Amino acid sequence: MPPPAITDASSPAETPRESAGADTGLMSQTTAFRRAAARARRQQALDDQKRSFLRMVSHELRTPLNAVIGFSEILSCELYGPLGAPQYKEYATLVHESGLKLLRLVNQIVEIARLEGHVTDLDLGEESLDDAVEDVVLQLRGEALARGVSIVTPEVGTLPCLQADGRGLRTILTNLLQNALTHSPQGGLVVIEAKQIGGGLVEIEIRDHGEGADPTDLARLIRPFEQGGATLTRASGGAGLGLPIVDLLTRAMDGNLRLKSAPGQGFTAVVTLPEAQARTSMARARP
Repeated sequence: MPPPAITDASSPAETPRESAGADTGLMSQTTAFRRAAARARRQQALDDQKRSFLRMVSHELRTPLNAVIGFSEILSCELYGPLGAPQYKEYATLVHESGLKLLRLVNQIVEIARLEGHVTDLDLGEESLDDAVEDVVLQLRGEALARGVSIVTPEVGTLPCLQADGRGLRTILTNLLQNALTHSPQGGLVVIEAKQIGGGLVEIEIRDHGEGADPTDLARLIRPFEQGGATLTRASGGAGLGLPIVDLLTRAMDGNLRLKSAPGQGFTAVVTLPEAQARTSMARARP
């Protein structure tokens, strides 16, 4: 007599319908994975094309501009002897200044295109805010002297370290200081201060004592190519890219930008960025 069949009541036999359903679900997951991978490859290819385009544009525009700036400086300084009529030296100086202004605009346009296209490679690490402030103040000292504006940094030497990209941090400080210098009156002050505000964050404040701006205009100022005041009565030049670049850079470094102003009360930009020590401690605390 054959032994009785042994059945496992805890795992019933799979029906053909259930097996087909499982196969369909597995195929759907595989298809979704392949589509996601294809989208990722297309996005990577697009980012590579953007980087290539920006490198090409940057090179093709900067190379002739550097020649214009260099040779016009030689002419304006009369390095190889007098030019003759004094107007030649004046014109060479104007060409040199215009070349510098155009180079700054090209750099800003390339930077805003990188940031908006998410193709900027930031190298986040521990950065000394003291060193960054000193570098930028030294770089802009000539412009401040020409405008008769003093840059005050009462806390330099005791500022905290940040978790930031070194080049990006200096770009943020440069744009904010240039904006403050541009809108400061003759003999005015630009003040840079920084403090720890808790939660592993550092607040950097740059304020001037210029005419200020209407609070309703502040949101518009962080949009590219926007400036304060009426378009045809602007007191200062520029394409209005400094503050948008600062906003995009701070967000890319896990920070934020706030603007404070009122007519007749100056203009204040407040940048919040992570502190290096706090970010390191958080990383170590993770399992």
